[in-house]
Amino acid sequence: MTAPDEIPVHNPVDAERRIEELANRIARGVSVVTAAEREARARRREADLAYAHAYLNADGPAHERRYAADIASMPAREAAELAELAFRHAERTAKALEKELVAMQSVAASIRTMFASVRA
Repeated sequence: MTAPDEIPVHNPVDAERRIEELANRIARGVSVVTAAEREARARRREADLAYAHAYLNADGPAHERRYAADIASMPAREAAELAELAFRHAERTAKALEKELVAMQSVAASIRTMFASVRA
């Protein structure tokens, strides 16, 4: 979203410039979201693998082995959850940029209409 200290758009050139800037940020954001998703999936696989190894290496009845595996794999699970949070944040940022682009396109259309009516 636009920061409060940004200069408001008052002419078609500034509006188009802002639209282009937002479109470029959205385009760059695709690789950011993809990288964050890739990282989250890798961390999830690592957490699953750490749990499986811990479970196999634990002694005792099944319920005790599950608890031991939960404890032993907690750091990997935490890393997976943090990576998932980063991915979700990247997705939310991308959606916010898309909404801001749509809003800016609407503002630009209004500005063009206003300028057209003044020229007529």
